[in-house]
Amino acid sequence: MSELQINTTQNVKINFEAAGVGERLLAFILDTCIKIGYLIIAGNVFGAFENMDEWSQIGINTILSFPVIFYTLVLESLLEGQTIGKKAMKIRVVKIDGYQASLADYLVRWFFRIVDIYIFGIGFFVIMFNKRSQRFGDMAAGTAVISIKDKVTINHTILEDLREDYKPTYPNVIRLSDNDARIIKDTFTIAKESKDYQTLIKLRTKIVEVTEIKKASSSDIQFIDTVLKDYNYYTQNM
Repeated sequence: MSELQINTTQNVKINFEAAGVGERLLAFILDTCIKIGYLIIAGNVFGAFENMDEWSQIGINTILSFPVIFYTLVLESLLEGQTIGKKAMKIRVVKIDGYQASLADYLVRWFFRIVDIYIFGIGFFVIMFNKRSQRFGDMAAGTAVISIKDKVTINHTILEDLREDYKPTYPNVIRLSDNDARIIKDTFTIAKESKDYQTLIKLRTKIVEVTEIKKASSSDIQFIDTVLKDYNYYTQNM
């Protein structure tokens, strides 16, 4: 499994394990089984329409095929870079800059499936020889698929050790995604240890911009630390 280095907008390099071709292939097989299962069930349920005229059957079959055609696009958009197969294999689509991929990025990846998967499965061979384990769709969208298997301590995750009586300060932190919180924590940890105050200022400014927090009177370190704790409080109690 190759290592993927993501360079955040704060110019901090974070290392991840790129998902291997085997993991991605298994995820693809699981998703394909789900699609086939759906088609079998749909075929049995709507078999009564077989006596309809040809054009009516074509119309019904086209509508029934939509969940299969748009399965990957819809689920990756709703589940922040994952399908059911990817969830099972604990892998996820992310942007190379570390931020959560957008609908446009997922759309580009989905469109390139025509080339990557349905034309001789060339995408799987491309993944094996690409240093970032990307297929053509990933290259075009600026994305990569990473492994998110749990094998690190709490200090390497977005989780914070909260007291039972912890009281949150900034409810607007729910505007952040898990991916945002992870990047903030990684950047914050590195900048704090190296006493990189310029990065701390930029990080605070970016957080305020995204969350629209109006009153943040504490120091940069206290503010960012509180944001991370608040984010964990709200996401663990939602």
